[in-house]
Amino acid sequence: MTTSNSVPSTVIVYHSGYGHTQRMAQAVADGAGATLLAIDAEGNLSDDGWAALDTADAIIFGSPTYMGGPSWQFKKFADASSKPWFSAKWQDKVFGGFTNSASLNGDKLNTLQYFVLLSGQHGGLWVSLGIKPSNMKASKRDDANRMGSYIGPMAQSDADAAPNEMSVGDLETARLYGVRVMSVARQYKSTQGQ
Repeated sequence: MTTSNSVPSTVIVYHSGYGHTQRMAQAVADGAGATLLAIDAEGNLSDDGWAALDTADAIIFGSPTYMGGPSWQFKKFADASSKPWFSAKWQDKVFGGFTNSASLNGDKLNTLQYFVLLSGQHGGLWVSLGIKPSNMKASKRDDANRMGSYIGPMAQSDADAAPNEMSVGDLETARLYGVRVMSVARQYKSTQGQ
């Protein structure tokens, strides 16, 4: 981790099966000023991608929730992250994560918990969502944190909806989370130079 007073470098490493998670990743990146690294359809990441993760101040994970957890492509990436784990390359980095599924629940919590555990195994510091849920009678589908998550952003995209039909509230939740991760990373980085 670098210790200068410059803006923290944030990387979003994600897999997207149908484009919805990619759209969410872009919203997080817009808030965090982050670089996007897509895990390909075979679960691979380029050597340049791995290098970017090693030098980043903050890493944000993203995956759709399939069958109660992250996609197999993301899991392949996570297993491959044992290499930086052996040398503690991601120790004390700031971490976050987000997910999307077709159902309102869709067991998205399990995917976020998987991300928290993965960051913990790497010795990282997890950033929570920090947005109260929109859970009143007057709340609408396009309100921020309509899923009522606390660990990280959750989005719900109807199975027959295109990525451009995603809830603007879910995307705004993702953007605000990116802002929060950047803010925490900036505060943490400023203490490391002291």
